[in-house]
Amino acid sequence: MAKIHEVAEAAGVSISTVSYALSGKRSISPATRDRVERAAARLGYEPNAGARMLAGRRTHIFALTEPFRADTHAPTHMSFVLATSIAARRYDYDILLLTDAEASAGMRRVSASGLVDGIIVLDVAPRDDRVALSRAIDVPTVFIGVPDDVEGLVCVDLDFEAAAALAVDRLADAGHRRIGFLGHPESAYALSNFPPRVRRGIEQAARHRAVVLSTAFPGEGDGRRRDIGDAVRRMIGEGVTALALHCDDAAHSAVLEELAAAGLSVPGEMSVVSVGSSFDTSSFATPLDRIPLEPDISCELAVELASRLAGGEHVEPGVRLTAPRYQPFGSVSAPR
Repeated sequence: MAKIHEVAEAAGVSISTVSYALSGKRSISPATRDRVERAAARLGYEPNAGARMLAGRRTHIFALTEPFRADTHAPTHMSFVLATSIAARRYDYDILLLTDAEASAGMRRVSASGLVDGIIVLDVAPRDDRVALSRAIDVPTVFIGVPDDVEGLVCVDLDFEAAAALAVDRLADAGHRRIGFLGHPESAYALSNFPPRVRRGIEQAARHRAVVLSTAFPGEGDGRRRDIGDAVRRMIGEGVTALALHCDDAAHSAVLEELAAAGLSVPGEMSVVSVGSSFDTSSFATPLDRIPLEPDISCELAVELASRLAGGEHVEPGVRLTAPRYQPFGSVSAPR
């Protein structure tokens, strides 16, 4: 990258004149400003972030607030970080990743510094401190997720309720009248916005289709594998003939192991659908139908909206949900 003294030499002016011309701090004649800007463009010179901020210009940096906690499922969360970063580059933006466990702290810091043109919020909680903060700061903010309070916010996400209903519909259409739902640990329903939306969608769809629903939310830690086994055996005893899974890949594997131990084949004796999975369910020993999370779609839209906001364009507040997509891999059939 060219240095400021090289721009000064090319334009035939002093270094301070280059600084004033590009920062707008002092009045410079139009002819001189034009000469400096043409020299800077020819040499590929970019003033540093501080100078750009002083000039009121865009820094072409988005902050991505993604708090890392002990219970964070790293593969899923990093898939969103990667998808956001790739989308940002298409809009000529870099990403500044904020991983403070106390998420609003990093958000306050970058909004006060003027370093970023916008903030993208990940891992949204139902009651998220960053909601009120986004209304108090001047930096445009886009949420990937849907908190309980969405007044005045720009939110993007998969339509998890529709994804859950799609899973129930596929199983009910196949003839299943007793369905089991295995979800995340109960703590996840307070910490993240999407697990309660999936559970709500499953329950509503089951009522709509007159399906008997059995639910289980295995705990965390050393007892999780045992809880999953207990839940699967209980559901089998209740006459469940199909399962909808909204949990991590380890839990999916544990469910398949438990079904095999019980002598139940998929889809012969038990149909299974994975809802909102970020991992490839076709790679299991028994491939599973799934409704994928597809972070690239949500992240692309979020970056587009953030870029428009950063450019001064009006973006109507509201929740923008992307439609779920069903991927069949042969794990659903009619009950025997």
